[in-house]
Parts: sequence; C-alpha cells; structure tokens
Amino acid sequence: MSIWLLRALARLPLSWLHGAGVTLGWIVYGLSARYQRRLQENLYGSGLCQGTSACRKLLHRVVAETGKGVTELIAVWFGPDERISKLVRCDTWHVVEAARRGGRGLIFLTPHLGCFEISALYGAQRLPITVLYRPPKLRWLEPLMIAGRSRWQSTVAPATLRGVRMLYKALQRGEAIGLLPDQAPGVGEGAWADFFGRPAYTMTLVSRLQKTTGAAVIMAFAERLPHGAGYHLHLQPVPTENLDETALNRAIEDLVRTCPAQYLWSYNRYKIPAGAKGPEF
Repeated sequence: MSIWLLRALARLPLSWLHGAGVTLGWIVYGLSARYQRRLQENLYGSGLCQGTSACRKLLHRVVAETGKGVTELIAVWFGPDERISKLVRCDTWHVVEAARRGGRGLIFLTPHLGCFEISALYGAQRLPITVLYRPPKLRWLEPLMIAGRSRWQSTVAPATLRGVRMLYKALQRGEAIGLLPDQAPGVGEGAWADFFGRPAYTMTLVSRLQKTTGAAVIMAFAERLPHGAGYHLHLQPVPTENLDETALNRAIEDLVRTCPAQYLWSYNRYKIPAGAKGPEF
C-alpha cells in the first residue's frame, strides 16, 4: 500500500476508521483460534474480571478496541500535522516540564495500552525524542512504520546495540526517549518478574538506562475516546528508587487497571525467548 493512498485514507473521520477497526477485530478473532486462545488466556488470567458475564463483556470490548488500534494507525502515522495536534488532549504536560527543569533526560514508557503510537508523536511536537522500535516480521511494513514514526522531532532507533547506544546518547544530551516497557525482550536482555500473577520475561533496559543516566521516568497512556473523539493523554511520574523489573511491572499493572479494555491482551507477553531459561518461581 502506497504512502499516498494511506495519506488519503488518513483524512477520513477517525470514527470511520475505528468502525472499520471493530469489524477487523472481530474478523481476526473469528478466523484465528490461536489468537482467541491467547487473548482469552491473558485476559481471564489477569483477574481483572470476575464472573462469566463480566468477563464476556470485557472480552467483547477488548476485541473491538484491539481492532481500532490497527486501523487508527492510518490517521496517526499519515494524518496531516494539524489534525494530529487536534486529536490529543493532555492535562498533565506539567509533569514533563517539571522533570525537565533538572536538565535530566526523560524516559517515556508507553505500554501496549490505548493508542501508544500517538503518545510519542505528541511528545515529538514539543521536544526531541528517540523511540526504540523492533522491525516487524512483515518487511513491507517497516518503511511505513519508520515513515509514520519519524515526524517532527522524533527519531527511530532499531532494537539493536546501535539503537541502544542512540538511546544512551539522547539521554546524555538531556533529551527524551520512548520505550514499550511490556515488550518481550530477547534472550539476555530481560529478567523474570511477575506480571498479573504470571512470570513474564521483562526488559532490564529501562532500569539500566535510568541508573546509568539518572533520567526521569514518565508513564504515558493515550486513552482512546469513544465515537472517534480523539485521545486523552495521561502522564504520570514513575518513582526511580528501586526501579527494578518487578517495580516496572507493578507500575504497568496499575495503569492497565484504569482501562483494561484498551490493553493489548493478544500480545504474547509470557513467551520464553529462544535460548532463555524458563522462570524458576
């Protein structure tokens, strides 16, 4: 699909794109038994819903919101600059301003919750930010991903040693970086820590970057508003004392509990990376 066509589609009302996303979400859910099993296992195992009726209602919302998360990328990555600015409301940007007064770098953590793609772009309109990304399995998608994320003052860094060095240098310059803290890392890049009652291989990069540079850490969540009304970006500081993988997962859990329907429960969060030893607890 050409960028020209995507830019044309990006001018459609967000409510239309979200409507298409709901349909897409149910199509994928209906066609893939593997997808169904993982989503249900992760969602129901989290303990965030009690009883058959409540869990069924939450499941239906999750399927719809997951589909929206795919189709909204058209608007987020390829929409006109002025439209992106109008889609996001943020009442907590003062959290960022307060953290920047000390001249330290900033680590933005955006879990797979809500529209995590728009969080970094909102920040990139206001300050330089380097965002770590993992190349997708579909190679044709990578140039579209890079084009969509490389806007305003945003720079993308691959999830390689070179990319990690880019993150360190950005923090040393007092700039911001963006990470998906609940992304499953590769072997040797994580530690086992409990996540919603199950051991999950959790990245150690966040704690290493913070301890090395003294950067401030801020959790970001762009809540998807109903009826295509846009997004409400929530920002909150994360205590950096004793910020290990367990504390990191606790912070993510607390955020997910505020809006469990918009978490990406279909993500394979509990996989064991090839070559890694399984959890011992």
